[in-house]
Amino acid sequence: MNAEVITIGTELLLGEIVDTNSVHIARQLRTIGLDLHYMTTVGDNLERIAQVISIALDRVDVVITTGGLGPTVDDVTREAVAQATGRQLVLDSGLLSQIEAFFSRLGRQMKENNRRQAYIPEGAIPIPNPVGSAPAFIVETEKGVVISLPGVPREMKYLLESAVLPYLRDHFHLQAIIKSKVLRTVAVGESNIDALIGDLMELSNPTVGLAAHPGQTDIRITAKALTESEADRLIGDVEREIRRRLGDAIYGEDKQTVEDVAASLLKRVGWSVSFAGVGPDSHFVSRLQQAGISVTVVDVSPSQPLDSEQNILAWARQVRSASDTDVGVAIGSVQKGREEYTLVGVVSPVGEKWARLSYWAIPEYRKRWVANIAMDLIRRLVLERQANVVS
Repeated sequence: MNAEVITIGTELLLGEIVDTNSVHIARQLRTIGLDLHYMTTVGDNLERIAQVISIALDRVDVVITTGGLGPTVDDVTREAVAQATGRQLVLDSGLLSQIEAFFSRLGRQMKENNRRQAYIPEGAIPIPNPVGSAPAFIVETEKGVVISLPGVPREMKYLLESAVLPYLRDHFHLQAIIKSKVLRTVAVGESNIDALIGDLMELSNPTVGLAAHPGQTDIRITAKALTESEADRLIGDVEREIRRRLGDAIYGEDKQTVEDVAASLLKRVGWSVSFAGVGPDSHFVSRLQQAGISVTVVDVSPSQPLDSEQNILAWARQVRSASDTDVGVAIGSVQKGREEYTLVGVVSPVGEKWARLSYWAIPEYRKRWVANIAMDLIRRLVLERQANVVS
């Protein structure tokens, strides 16, 4: 079984609001094991809405629309669903009574245009909306099912969870769940990870996919199973193999950030940190401080040109010595003619590490990239310290 979500509203296409409904629906469909194959956005146009619904019915079993169920002239989802499914719109007296009762509770008189919201495609299953004025409905066809929900997020979420998910579970006899886990890596490029685990990305269940970000790559493992424990087992088998191949390139999982992990390790060993930098703001200090680590910023200039491993590490030693901290971090951006690169040096009680990054990127990406690398070097030094203690 598979599904498509269609979000309706010209304001979405204009970028005036962000579509959060699709994300919420996608996450909820995972809980009943319904695969979401497509997400479509269309403006408030009757013909185009009907067209995308017709296309969706040709390729999925379940079509879920959000938006366009209000009382105004441009709310045409009801008409579009009727057109796409070859039906007439009919007045549902039960829904009309529910809408009238809703306004009565608010102490307001229902306007005539709200009456439009009680019209649904002939033969549709009505879904009353106790938290708003826009009822939902379900149209069952030979091709598949069309479910129309309000676009107001609060109303959409309530009706999805109270009515739509139970309907889908019962109607299609859905018994599975879909569960995902994300492993987060840093300082290893997407192509390198692909070379190491590419064969695992050809699995059908669980599936493995990559998502690249500045300075890090996420690995998503997704399993479909009848029970959560079975999904966990499927994910666990693949996760162990990925961890075996990638080792400490994996810094965390799911919601963890590299700064959170680095800060946690620094607190565990009680190390203090100092920093000096030349060039664009690296984000290093602010992100580590937000994670709970106080960073001493020192005004120490490099004694030698930043053109080698030795010189960036020498500067990091200066920083550490000047501040009397456990860890000294130095970051310098250098441009020589058309060559541009950034050097990162980290010195600690157990060793030293450095990195050179040569790339062209927009400044915001560059800042995040460099900060990720610096915090990863700290993480690796702490891990080495812990390994030495254990041995």
